[in-house]
Amino acid sequence: MLTLTSLLLRPTRHQLHHRHVIKHLSTTAGPAATNPSPPLTVPLSHPIYLIWSSNTSLGKTLVSAGLAASSLLSRHRRRSFLYLKPVQTGYPADSDSHFVFSKLTSLVRRSPHLSLLASNHVLKASASAASSISAPQAPKNFDKGMRDLDWCEERRVVGDNSETGPISELLCKTMYAWGDPVSPHLAAEREGGEVEDSALLKMLQRCLQIGVGKEKADSFCVVETAGGVASPGPSGSLQCDLYRPFRLPAILVGDGRLGGISGTISAYESLKIRGYDVVAVVFEDHGLVNEVPLASYFRNSVPVLVLPPIPQDLSDDLMEWYDDAHNVFDSLMEIMLSAYTERTKRLHDMPRRAVDVFWWPFTQHTFVSEGDVTVIDSRCGENFSVFKAQNDDVITQQFDACASWWTQGPDATLQTELARDMGYATARFGHVMFPENVYEPALECAELLLEGVGKGWASRTYFSDNGSTAIEIALKMAFRKFSYDHGILLDHLKENTAERYPELVVLALKGSYHGDTLGAMEAQAPSSYTGFLQQPWYNGRGFFLDPPMVFLSNNMWNLSLPEGLHSRSLNLKNMTFGSRDDIFVKSRDKSDLAGIYSTYISEQLSKFPESKGYIGALIIEPVIQGAGGMHMVDPLFQRVLVNECRKKNIPTIFDEVFTGFWRLGTESAAELLSCFPDIACFGKLMTGGTVPLAATLATNAVFDSFIGDSKLKALLHGHSYSAHAIGCTAAAKSIRWFKDSQRNPNITSKGSLLSELWDDKLVYQISSHPAIQRVVVLGTLCALELRVEGCNAGYGSRYASSLLKKLREDGVYMRPLGHVIYLMCGPCTSPKVCNEALTKVYRRLEELSQSQNN
Repeated sequence: MLTLTSLLLRPTRHQLHHRHVIKHLSTTAGPAATNPSPPLTVPLSHPIYLIWSSNTSLGKTLVSAGLAASSLLSRHRRRSFLYLKPVQTGYPADSDSHFVFSKLTSLVRRSPHLSLLASNHVLKASASAASSISAPQAPKNFDKGMRDLDWCEERRVVGDNSETGPISELLCKTMYAWGDPVSPHLAAEREGGEVEDSALLKMLQRCLQIGVGKEKADSFCVVETAGGVASPGPSGSLQCDLYRPFRLPAILVGDGRLGGISGTISAYESLKIRGYDVVAVVFEDHGLVNEVPLASYFRNSVPVLVLPPIPQDLSDDLMEWYDDAHNVFDSLMEIMLSAYTERTKRLHDMPRRAVDVFWWPFTQHTFVSEGDVTVIDSRCGENFSVFKAQNDDVITQQFDACASWWTQGPDATLQTELARDMGYATARFGHVMFPENVYEPALECAELLLEGVGKGWASRTYFSDNGSTAIEIALKMAFRKFSYDHGILLDHLKENTAERYPELVVLALKGSYHGDTLGAMEAQAPSSYTGFLQQPWYNGRGFFLDPPMVFLSNNMWNLSLPEGLHSRSLNLKNMTFGSRDDIFVKSRDKSDLAGIYSTYISEQLSKFPESKGYIGALIIEPVIQGAGGMHMVDPLFQRVLVNECRKKNIPTIFDEVFTGFWRLGTESAAELLSCFPDIACFGKLMTGGTVPLAATLATNAVFDSFIGDSKLKALLHGHSYSAHAIGCTAAAKSIRWFKDSQRNPNITSKGSLLSELWDDKLVYQISSHPAIQRVVVLGTLCALELRVEGCNAGYGSRYASSLLKKLREDGVYMRPLGHVIYLMCGPCTSPKVCNEALTKVYRRLEELSQSQNN
């Protein structure tokens, strides 16, 4: 706001009383909560707006006061107005909440037909700020730290002609106050009054609940920020990032001074790139007509309002200025009310509109009603902001525990940086075609892939648009390499040849899944995804082995062998493991089990009839089969399988679309297997889950098999958006971010592993739960198979539906794979967040068991 210290604490005749309660507390935040935190929730029963400005001292508080006057005193009259100031420095000499409080009571005195009950509260203050308050109860000396202040001043102004009329209510609150008139992060540091972002947001949430329960839209609330859009908050986080989880609609107080056009546009773009909706820009008239170029920039999409100049003479307490400005504030209020009404209507209408026009993937629409549709207003880091139509409409947070089909990894900070960098790539490149061209994002991304997930084996990067097409490209590469190596590569330059080419098939594992395009489906074993109902063309062009699985059950890691692998020579110690790490040790290569695996694979390969063609490629999902039910294949078996194929000169494809980029705790699942492929496919997490992009990496030997004297011998495959600059930019940023210990706190000191994200004790406890058949936990994945029987088993099972519905009520969004449920986080997700979600799952499992026992 403007520097109006002389007005802020001026006493009035109508002030009734002050009350002070100061509690000595050493810190704002208490010990870590033993119970999971409830999700952040914002009411939509009445309008709530954030007031921003492009810089400090541009009049945010004047605008807040003007909106309060328009809400309580004009034709828009409402019963209550809530003004919140989360962060205040320079207190008590500077108090924006007191300014709004005193200004409104002064304006009401000039309206004899109105009555107002006004109060101004300061909830918490630093020790130095609290000691500055003149009150008998206030101690004069404090140690450092924040205090529960509970300070309040109240006024009741009754108009001469309104004794029987309704009384309006103004409630002003300063949440945190510091004495030093500097940026909040400096004030907090100097006064020992640090406040974490999470604590500030929780208090703001509590304050926002004040208007809930009243007649719909009879209240109005503004939350005024401190300084400019990108000014730091108490923790040092930029305020545009600090308040982002709530994504409240915004009013931007612009700058009408010389240079103000640039500052206003910069502030607007900072808000937009973080996903805020700016419904209007308002600023003081300085005679420079800044509104004209601003209106041109906004192209009439954002209204620009101009307030009259503030007089130099403040002797009338700005009363005449408010008289001159009230039409502008009334217009601004109309814009805000209209935007609120339109937003709530859209949110209410979306489920109905969705069920009428969408054909959702992997969804039986018979089971989906309007009430089952999740309305997602936005995403911030790992959380959805979900609209819920209740008695009082709310936006609540849900942890995206399926990582949006395994694509998501960014925290809120990376999400913002990705948006900024992708915007830059859009502005710089848009899209340019890829063949025989080079541009920095594509080159940088390709080199990072080869230095990261392809390190030690890959030499070439082939870009495509999604995981399924990356697989199809890999199959083409592998079959060409096999044909080249085995002397069956015919002269493809002959047209209309009657020569019949040999049939090439894949060697794959039962339970595999490699995508939904027709070629990728041919490379996977028969399943719910490939039956006649889904793919009448499906032939299953492969030879499919039944693999051994490992899992956690009853506090023990167990090995489960398929029927064809049972052997009397195996004893109990080969079937159980003391820890998960024991499953991955390379010394198992010398075990009896390794020999049994080798013999079994050789015998199976010898049974494949030549009449069906050649096995031209091995394709596996390393370690974890995702869509097949989150099964962990014994890594020893996969390693032996790769070695057996290598002996026979069969190229190996690793499908790492799901497993790559730290999903399983290492940058590439090949590191867990301790062996390399000839070809590998990556997608999903590669771009941080922002835009589709995939890559197929290959060895130089695979690349050389396509080199020749004719274009027809090249790899004739491509996509219009191959290596698009936006996706490559996002991928380069994400690849670097995930492995950087300065940015990702979960990276261990050696930089090659993620730290454990799921509480070991709780995981083992769940593995012994009577409702659970097995658990698979690795990296960012924690999968649970529910104990079911008969028709409740399998991909078509709806057994988990009621359980997952309750978890969504708890703030955990999950989507099942039949009777298998899973939690999935990102590489940057805090273990605390993971364990809060897992704790909620455990509690709901307890309820499930109790209900079944009753």
